Amino acid sequence: MKILNFLLLFLSLIIVAPTNVVPSGGDTHESLVASGQEPVTLRIGINATDLETLDPHLAASFSDRMLADMVFNGLLRYKPGHAPNFEPDLAEEIPEPFIVDGRQIWTFKLKRGIFFHAGPNTQSYEFTAADVVYSLNKAADPKRSAYAGEYTGMSDEKIDDYTCNIIMDPPLSPTLFFPKVADYAGGFIVSSRALQAKGDTIFNDHPVGTGPFRFASHKLMRAVLLTANRDYFRALPELDQVRINFFPDPVDLYTAFSQGELDLIRSGAEIDLQGIMPVDAKVDVFGVPEVALIHFNASVKPLDDLRIRQAIAYALDRDQFLARFPAETVGNVYAPIPDRFLSGGLSPEEVKALGLDYPTDLTKSRKLLAAAGYPQGFSLDVVATELSHVRKNYETLQQQLAKVGIQINLQVVDHSSMHRRIRQNQSAIVIYEAWRPNTDVFLSRFFHSDSIVLYGKNPDTNFSHYRQIDKLILLARNEMNPIRQEKLWEYAQVKLLEEMIVYPLHFRNKTYIRRGYVDYGHPLVASMALYPQITEKTRILKSSNYSQSKR
Repeated sequence: MKILNFLLLFLSLIIVAPTNVVPSGGDTHESLVASGQEPVTLRIGINATDLETLDPHLAASFSDRMLADMVFNGLLRYKPGHAPNFEPDLAEEIPEPFIVDGRQIWTFKLKRGIFFHAGPNTQSYEFTAADVVYSLNKAADPKRSAYAGEYTGMSDEKIDDYTCNIIMDPPLSPTLFFPKVADYAGGFIVSSRALQAKGDTIFNDHPVGTGPFRFASHKLMRAVLLTANRDYFRALPELDQVRINFFPDPVDLYTAFSQGELDLIRSGAEIDLQGIMPVDAKVDVFGVPEVALIHFNASVKPLDDLRIRQAIAYALDRDQFLARFPAETVGNVYAPIPDRFLSGGLSPEEVKALGLDYPTDLTKSRKLLAAAGYPQGFSLDVVATELSHVRKNYETLQQQLAKVGIQINLQVVDHSSMHRRIRQNQSAIVIYEAWRPNTDVFLSRFFHSDSIVLYGKNPDTNFSHYRQIDKLILLARNEMNPIRQEKLWEYAQVKLLEEMIVYPLHFRNKTYIRRGYVDYGHPLVASMALYPQITEKTRILKSSNYSQSKR
């Protein structure tokens, strides 16, 4: 069988149907169950060894976020398929804040009759304000949450079972506040009773939420099974089960899909593989885009020298990185936060006008290396993930820097180990793809000193150990005038580029491939959950060429 570059072929040949259009004549799970057939199961395949955590407040990888999105809810939610638009989730409505003694108060009225899933040590029970208070306090605890730094200045109080206040001191604009209480990162609401009964260890084997799907089982390095929450407050889910299958080898992932063993897969966007895909395969390319940035650890030699960091920047060629991905899914970026994605970002034109785009110039790179005392170059130890779409960025970096005498010693490990080791300060350079809900969160988590890996007050993803824009971040966060706020964010990024703390690389949209009988139940434009989002409305439509084989 002839080797094909799958995604390039499909993106050029397949016309993607609107994802909310349902083919006629399909049967939903209710008719299938009534006729005595097997439960309707959506079989998802992802290129991963396993989940890294079942705790939504620690979830960082795409696989962990996928699970959290199906099992948990927030007070608000990003409208499925339409991020960054908000709508009420567990709350009855989106409140308006008021000010008392300089403090901003958001009063949330909670929906009634919402029940947590039963857990290994708890029965199903009704969600109340006590769970909101417990969850937000957990999210703010650096020992229990990866997002604690985002909850500084927040306090909360239960008014009654269906009312709670969230107090911000100092006040925040809605743009900065809403993500903190939405179905993302620390905003997920967890079961206080389940955690009090078993402690955080419950997330080792059985997360308990209020979402459309309940956790059922986890077979290590094989699959996670979720079952429909028959008491879900929005509606009875159309699917009976969702099974997330792990494929460490991406070729195996594509093979399983081509052989009809999977219904939906996450595409690595550049894999060569054997086989012919099903004729009804549809490629979905959607946002929110993840922005790839190259972070330099400025606390280690020789990267503590600005000339070295600039020399590396001039040795790089963005277009060569970009060439390894299908053109339909990626694009160059020149600022840590591109203005096309978030307010307070910088445009390519603005960066180039400031002379901070660092165009490829090997001669200038070598001169800077010599001036810094490294005319023959040097070597750096760098930890990389085995995931192909990220690993290729490291391989391109290695190839390009070799031209100026910089040797990159790549240590390729599984994705979970990579996340652990870069947070233990074991990599001189980190290439990290990420999206954050607003500019404040982006700058705070990657460049505020509190977020410095290992040593920060709330260790997170400040891989560069940078401390010089803390005041700008705080000034912008507390600024209620949106124009002045955006200018402060822009200036903070100018500082980052002047000191070449981070090299902006490219953005990459999500790519998933589904069988034609999979209907997400919503149009797919952008998803904060980093996957197409499986909700109570997602369904599988029976057709003559559809059959489910077990893996």
